[in-house]
Amino acid sequence: MVLSNVDILRYINENKIRITPEPDLETQLGSCSIDFRLGNTFQVFEHSKYPYIDLKTKIGVDDLMRKVDVPNGEAFTMQPGEFVLAATQEKLELADDVMARLEGRSSLGRLGIIVHSTAGLFDPGWVGNATLELGNLGRMPVKLYPGMRICAFTFEPLSSPSTLPYREKPANKYAGQDGPETSKFAEDVEFQDEDETTA
Repeated sequence: MVLSNVDILRYINENKIRITPEPDLETQLGSCSIDFRLGNTFQVFEHSKYPYIDLKTKIGVDDLMRKVDVPNGEAFTMQPGEFVLAATQEKLELADDVMARLEGRSSLGRLGIIVHSTAGLFDPGWVGNATLELGNLGRMPVKLYPGMRICAFTFEPLSSPSTLPYREKPANKYAGQDGPETSKFAEDVEFQDEDETTA
């Protein structure tokens, strides 16, 4: 069951959904979702440094991607075919009995901009700024401005509180992130087990 705007407000008042900084409900609250805004930091792939990405290799963030900070009022230009990471301005924190889903905005999708490829589910107990997987599927560059509404979150109650909220999972890799986080795929447990057996 997806929460309506009435229940989203109730959950916010009950601290089951915490959003920092406090959103402008007049412009950000929808009928069953709440919009989040685009942050100022982008992570751009350094394509020329590596011939490929090996998922088992722990490549340093500084080697694989380059950070670009865009001041307020200026734009980040998404080139056709480009894929970059960004983050929301707002930090989201969820109680142990509520989950969230991130959705791209239709107005951007109609211009060829996808906001997330696969990372749409936010577990109960999530805390941090959401990383956005931005891609330009169109044939024209598109300027994105920090502070613009970039995505929407919907919320769903769980049948009971989770006994394994995300922030407490031993294998969580992204809890508490405050900007666009690059992939930590090499830290997945299946690769750790393989490393231990070959050691």
